[in-house]
Amino acid sequence: MPESPFTEIPRESLTRPRRPSEGKFLEAIAQSEPDRTYGMIGTSKPMRDVYDMVARVAPTTSTVLIQGETGTGKELIARAIHSTSRRGEHPFVTVDCSALAESLLESELFGHVKGAFTGAQTDKRGLIETAGGGTCFLDEIGEISGDLFYRLSVVTIVLPPLRERREDIPLLAGHFLQAFRDANEQAPSSIAPETLALLAGYDWPGNVRELQHAIERAAALTTHTVLLPVDLPPNVGGAPREAASAAGSALGLKDVVKDHIRRVLKVAGWNKKLAAELLGIHRRTLYRLTKRHGISLSRRD
Repeated sequence: MPESPFTEIPRESLTRPRRPSEGKFLEAIAQSEPDRTYGMIGTSKPMRDVYDMVARVAPTTSTVLIQGETGTGKELIARAIHSTSRRGEHPFVTVDCSALAESLLESELFGHVKGAFTGAQTDKRGLIETAGGGTCFLDEIGEISGDLFYRLSVVTIVLPPLRERREDIPLLAGHFLQAFRDANEQAPSSIAPETLALLAGYDWPGNVRELQHAIERAAALTTHTVLLPVDLPPNVGGAPREAASAAGSALGLKDVVKDHIRRVLKVAGWNKKLAAELLGIHRRTLYRLTKRHGISLSRRD
C-alpha cells in the first residue's frame, strides 16, 4: 500500500491552549462576578458564545465589529475586550459617530493641521491618535461604506437581543435591583415571582437598557417591600393598582394560584425548569402544584 502524502495530525494539536487572559475572564464569567466581567451578565447559551468570542479576540490586535440592537450592551463588550487586552493600561476613547457630521468625522478621527479647511484655526490631534496604544470605540457608525465595513469587520461579534435570551432576565433584573438598593436606603428587597414572569414575557425592544430603566422606575415608585406586577411600567404589563386589586378580589385563592401557574408556564414556553425558577420554587414543588390544581404540563394552549 503506497504511503499517504498527507501527514496525520494528532487531534489534541488542533486545539490551541487558552491564553492566561482568556482563562481569567471566563473564570470570572463562570463565577458570576460583574465587577470582573465589566458589567456583562447572563448565563444563556447566546451570551456564553459572546463571552468566548471576547476571551479569544481580546489578546489579539484584530479590529472587531460589534453588532446588535440598541441597548444590547455594545460598549460593555468593547470595554471588556479593551480591559482584558494588552491595551488595557492605555486610553479607551469613545467616538459617538451619530453626533458628528459626515464632513467632520474624518477630521475628528484623524485630526487636521491649521488651515486644512475653513474654520481650522489650529492643529488638532485626532481621536485615534489620542487613543494611541489603547482602543478607539466607534459608536453608532450607522450606514457605512463597503470599504469601511470590510476594514472594520475582521472579527464580528453579534450581541443577541434580550428576547432571545429570556432565561437571563431574572438574573439581570436582580442585578439592577441590587444596584438600586446599593445606592438608596429605602428600596424593595426582592422581585415577586409573578413580576419576574411578566418581565420574562415582555419582548423588550429597548433590550437590557429598557429592562434596567423599568426596574429602577419600579423600585423608585413602589410602596412595597417586594416588587409587584403593579409596580411595573404599563407597557411591560403593570396594571393600575385599582385594577389589580379588583382582579384579585373577583377570584378565589385557588383560582388565582391556578391561573398564575398557567400564565407562568406559558411565559416559560412550558419549560418546567424555567417556570419553576420564575415562580421561585423547586421543580418538584411545581409538579405537586400542577397536579393539585389539575394543570396538564403537556398543554400548549
